[in-house]
Amino acid sequence: MAVKIRLQRHGKKNAAFFHVVVADGRAPRDGKFIEKIGVYNPQTNPATIELDSDAAVQWLLKGAQPTDTCRAILSYKGVLLKRHLAEGVKKGAITEAQAQQRFDAWMGAKDSKISGKRETLKAERKNQYEARMKAETAVKEAKAAKIAAKATESAAVTESSENSESAPSEVSE
Repeated sequence: MAVKIRLQRHGKKNAAFFHVVVADGRAPRDGKFIEKIGVYNPQTNPATIELDSDAAVQWLLKGAQPTDTCRAILSYKGVLLKRHLAEGVKKGAITEAQAQQRFDAWMGAKDSKISGKRETLKAERKNQYEARMKAETAVKEAKAAKIAAKATESAAVTESSENSESAPSEVSE
């Protein structure tokens, strides 16, 4: 039986999210699966990935083949590195402590990169909001200036018409 680690589509049209599952390769995409090992939501920025990395490593060590997209997801979360280090420990090339140290160092660098991206996106959104508010304020001020100019112009016209009407009545008396 060919076991695959693949995505199972859920959600509405144009709003998909996926379950990361271990399934028989012959089963339909959204059909029967052996085990659900995670969730992937590409709608968020950065994409939300919740994964049971220990279960994924165990399935990879048993011979499960990830699809291309799942391979990218597993690589992003460090599962493939963890499997590589586990094989090194099994062969005796490195100790368990060294493997854990290497994995923790890699995860620390990865987490700082992700948090940096989140901070950059947050600052970008804030700058865009401030720019929109400045533009909106400028438009409001321009409209207010036009309205004020129109009001003073109409006041001057009515005042001059009142003066012209009152002047002949004074003359006639």
